[in-house]
Amino acid sequence: MSIAYGAQQPCDRGRMLCDGTPVPCPQRDKPWVLFVAILGSSMAFIEGSVVNLALPSLQTHFAIASTQLQWVVNAYLLVLGSFMLIGGAAGDRFGVRRVFVLGTVVFGVGSLLAAQAPELSWLLAARLVQGLGGALLVPSSLALISTHFSAHERGRAIGAWASASALTTALGPLIGGWLVDRYAWPAVFYIVPPVALLTVFLSLWRVPRSVTVDGRVDYAGGLLLALACGAFIYALVVDAGVATRAAIFALALAAAVLFVWREHRVKAPMLPLELFRSRAFSGSNAMTLLLYGALSGALFFLPFNLIQVQGFSALEAGAAFLPFTLLLGFGSRFAGSLLGSVSPRTLLSSGAFVAGLGFVALALPGRDAAYFSGFFPGIALIGVGMTASVAPLTTVVMNAVSDAQAGVASGVNNTAARLAGVFAVAAMSVLAVSVFSAALESRLDALALAPDRVGALLADADKLAELAPANGDADILAAIDAAFVTAFRSVTVLCGVLAMCGSAIAWFSLRATAPLEEP
Repeated sequence: MSIAYGAQQPCDRGRMLCDGTPVPCPQRDKPWVLFVAILGSSMAFIEGSVVNLALPSLQTHFAIASTQLQWVVNAYLLVLGSFMLIGGAAGDRFGVRRVFVLGTVVFGVGSLLAAQAPELSWLLAARLVQGLGGALLVPSSLALISTHFSAHERGRAIGAWASASALTTALGPLIGGWLVDRYAWPAVFYIVPPVALLTVFLSLWRVPRSVTVDGRVDYAGGLLLALACGAFIYALVVDAGVATRAAIFALALAAAVLFVWREHRVKAPMLPLELFRSRAFSGSNAMTLLLYGALSGALFFLPFNLIQVQGFSALEAGAAFLPFTLLLGFGSRFAGSLLGSVSPRTLLSSGAFVAGLGFVALALPGRDAAYFSGFFPGIALIGVGMTASVAPLTTVVMNAVSDAQAGVASGVNNTAARLAGVFAVAAMSVLAVSVFSAALESRLDALALAPDRVGALLADADKLAELAPANGDADILAAIDAAFVTAFRSVTVLCGVLAMCGSAIAWFSLRATAPLEEP
């Protein structure tokens, strides 16, 4: 599952179905194993959705710019995506239950630290800890099912897990919005530690120990990947001169080259490069980067539009996402059944195209837009498009590799989906500030304000819709809202273009094969 409003990742289900031989598990413990897996996954799902809804409140509380605020999301995603492959390998090497419990503890501690953050740097450090815990927790929670259920039992167990995940996903934004409205932003982090304690207790009490396998974990590869991604994103958002940005980009490039070199040379690579010789595997992962980047970018900025410009409460903003989450949660199974009659290429390309139309539709509403006539059509189209895309992505990726490589292929695709969100939020924040500044300057000039006042407002343009003039002038506030709508439209149109490019990649990289059975 992704943390972006619980959107199911392409290969989560494939990983559970294709992992190795299950360890014998007493029948009386299997319901507990399933419940623990659901409980652990739910922490990551809920935390992802509620934190996005708390972003406007966090921006007001810490009085920070949008380029700083994005790190509340990106700090978590960056560590989660960079170390996801290591987390999965660590479960195989040291035991799934052991790594699952460790990840749950780390995630709970990070959440507790985040809730008590007195300043932004503290909060960002806590989000890094959460990301590390999530990188251990998420792949291990999925592996618990495949490890402790036999092949003929997994289908029913996965169905129960998927249904519970859909319910959690749907309720997450509502719970988060209510917590922010009722108790302020720390509450979205305080809900995690009690769940983490219960998860650890049940894991140690009722989940059997998992077997371990011989092998080494590519820690150096994970660190090089994290350095490359972190340096690249920091170069995008840092407020520095051209020379400094160039130096940071060079560091990112050097780390990326070293990562590829190491993965080519090391005996047990974190990312086997031969996987990308498959055109289907490479194309589906390229589509994942574009489609999930578009989704993450749009869902990062949408709460700001709903809350700061349209006047929604946090609870109302959370409810606004219900069409998306319900369609994705309950429609993915139907989309999977279509694989028996429709080719994956058709489903992937059409699904991404419909999602692209949904992103573009979000650019249509202006200020004071009604929800059902303004935002609902775009959100619903995105839900339909993503629902049609997720299950076929699972099939394409898992059929592009051998059974022995299924776990690695799943990890690669999950990592691509999460890192896509990091890159998209960073790049689109830069775009949004640039467009907002230009639009605001144009509207302020039309108001014939004094140059020093215009300069003061533009100096804080990186706060976007949170920008507040000293005297609360209605015309200036209207100009700020209108400028943000312009910036939001530029972001959502770009998201639509990315999704449609993903549609084109799916069409040209996949063969027009016969329909496939769902894995």
